[in-house]
Amino acid sequence: MGFVSSERFLEIYAGVLTAAFAITVFGGFAESRKTAFDEIDVHRINVVEPDGTLRLVISDKAKFPGSFVNGKEIARPDRHDTGLLFLNEEGTEMGGLTFDGWKDKNGEIQNNGHLSFDQYMQDQVFSLDAGQDGGKHYSMMNFTDRGDYSIMDAFEAKKRIDALLADQRQAEWKKFMETHPGDAHRIVLGRARDESAVLKMKDKQGRDRLVIKVAADGSPTIQFLDEAGKVLSQLPASR
Repeated sequence: MGFVSSERFLEIYAGVLTAAFAITVFGGFAESRKTAFDEIDVHRINVVEPDGTLRLVISDKAKFPGSFVNGKEIARPDRHDTGLLFLNEEGTEMGGLTFDGWKDKNGEIQNNGHLSFDQYMQDQVFSLDAGQDGGKHYSMMNFTDRGDYSIMDAFEAKKRIDALLADQRQAEWKKFMETHPGDAHRIVLGRARDESAVLKMKDKQGRDRLVIKVAADGSPTIQFLDEAGKVLSQLPASR
């Protein structure tokens, strides 16, 4: 009996020491989560809040996510970039920074850098784009209005319309925009693909109303247009 009791005591003692060691080690890690790296290779980093809400994704092309709405990811097979995706406190996408670049099968350069910020539960309202499309360079700043409807309406419409025949899609998108008004480019500023420097100010329907432009040959113009796109006046006067 004495031998059995001693053996049992040693088992308990060893168990207590093991538990104490585990608490000390893992408790220390829990208190201090800061880790320093000289270099790290990674495909994707998810930055989350203490409750697990995703707030920022840093990712390569292969792991880049779809869109997020209220914490739920929506597939985006059209995304082929590397970069960052920003999300708000509710786990909904609110913009991002992406970039890509390659030569196509014809040897033409294709590259783009894109920074954008979204309206709440909507698409981008401000964006910066710069890149090259073959031999055409561009660097543009866009300010955009968004309608008073949820981005989920657009996702659901896209899923439905993409399933239609190609010749039916344009008409269906036109119907969608008629029932979901408010989207329109308002200001465009930058260096266009035609080598001009341009400022376009548009009305709430996205129609050009004031265009200030310096063409590739250096000639400047200022145009005032009506809602049908007709030039009402121009400086210098057209010849």
